[in-house]
Amino acid sequence: MDAITTYTYSTACWFGIQAVPLLLFPRLIIAMLSRDDRHSTDLENYFCRSLSLTLLTLALVTLILTGSLPLTHSFPETSSSSFSTSHPLALPTLVLTTAFHSCTAFYAYMQYTNTQQTAFALSITGSGTLAAMGIWCLLFGTSGEGPRKQKDRVSGWPFKNQAVELSKLDRKGKRI
Repeated sequence: MDAITTYTYSTACWFGIQAVPLLLFPRLIIAMLSRDDRHSTDLENYFCRSLSLTLLTLALVTLILTGSLPLTHSFPETSSSSFSTSHPLALPTLVLTTAFHSCTAFYAYMQYTNTQQTAFALSITGSGTLAAMGIWCLLFGTSGEGPRKQKDRVSGWPFKNQAVELSKLDRKGKRI
């Protein structure tokens, strides 16, 4: 399993972890996050359950659009190294979910500095970790080329890259 697949499954699990308590126990979540002791209204319960269904839907859409959850019966014949080229919506989905995790972590941090509640600290940890993982996947996980193509671009300064020089001489037929 490559880094992008790990990221998409982690994102789906994080959305599920956030959605299940909102769906099953909306009054408990509202009581934990409110400053005063009061009962939750029907509108607050509706918004909690609506948000939980949205998070579950977003988890499923993330899995489907990145190709981690295939919709066909046949398996793709491409390797996992050409991930971004075999799934055309994988990179935009990765960008959007990374932006979502970054914004959520920033918002949770702002709320945590005002309220010092543990729920926001947990949100900072989860969303911040996934945002960092998403940025890592965007920078290093979507090139689609293996180490064979990458070794030709190594400059060799301050040391020479003997293996690349020998392979270039072999291709030209000048190696003795």
